[in-house]
Amino acid sequence: MDLIPPSNPLNMVSLKTTLRGNNTFYQSCGVLIHSGYCPHGQFLNISGPRVYTAGEYPDSYMYGAWGRDPKPEAGKESWYWLVPMTSSNRYCNYVRLYSSLSSLIVGVSNVQIHSSNPTTNTIQGPNVVLYGGALYYNCYNQDAVCRFNLTAKSITTLQLPKGTRFGNFCHLDECYPFTDLDLATDESGVWVVYTTNQDFGNLVLSKVEMGESMTLSQTWHTSVYKQGVTNTFMACGVLYATRYVSKQVEEIFYSFDTVTREEKFNVGIFINKMKPNIYALNYSPVDQMLHAYCDSYMVSYKVLFG
Repeated sequence: MDLIPPSNPLNMVSLKTTLRGNNTFYQSCGVLIHSGYCPHGQFLNISGPRVYTAGEYPDSYMYGAWGRDPKPEAGKESWYWLVPMTSSNRYCNYVRLYSSLSSLIVGVSNVQIHSSNPTTNTIQGPNVVLYGGALYYNCYNQDAVCRFNLTAKSITTLQLPKGTRFGNFCHLDECYPFTDLDLATDESGVWVVYTTNQDFGNLVLSKVEMGESMTLSQTWHTSVYKQGVTNTFMACGVLYATRYVSKQVEEIFYSFDTVTREEKFNVGIFINKMKPNIYALNYSPVDQMLHAYCDSYMVSYKVLFG
């Protein structure tokens, strides 16, 4: 199935909070996006599911990620991408591209790209993003970010700081396996979220500077513990983290503003899940959608700004 009406009873902030007035409402919704900084306004809430589909491979690949390129090549503005973990729920070599949402829903991929990489550069884990025609991901069994140029079929790597955890710090009973590194995109580019031994398992956020070679331009250290986090995403320079509440609900509970360095642990925005597990969560600044990969299904939610 496919397009879903935008009703979201489980995603609304509680009536009690709403009745306290607009000022408290904005504070309780984790508003760290300041006037004049985010072009969309303040991050207020999440809609109910807008898209729910098994796509090309129903019930085949439990782990994966999907979304849109925030900086697409000319003529590919409406395209979508899909990266399912095709081996052991851990790694894959394929990137599938779709020229429209309807093509993705009915499972007709227009382009299939096989990176033909050696094992050391294979995609590890579902936390991948596409930006500027290149796929960013955790290099297989390395504390590094790989960038695969879909046109040139070339690989560039970025070594992360010494002590970065990259194997299986996360476990199924805590956070998901092989998600120690997370890649994210927002209005300003590509980010990498990780943890190090020096930070005692707390999340570290770095901005990826893109050029012929990749570098880390600036780094922020947070006080949120990685094993208490299921997913992260960026929106307007703000890091958001989610946690598992139940099979039906995920909570966006944490935010970190890279401008003010302000942390909040009481964001309190709830996601109505269509499947028990969200293995990847990507924000698309193109249409302000959150794209979730859930137990082999693709689900999207509208981010509500105001």
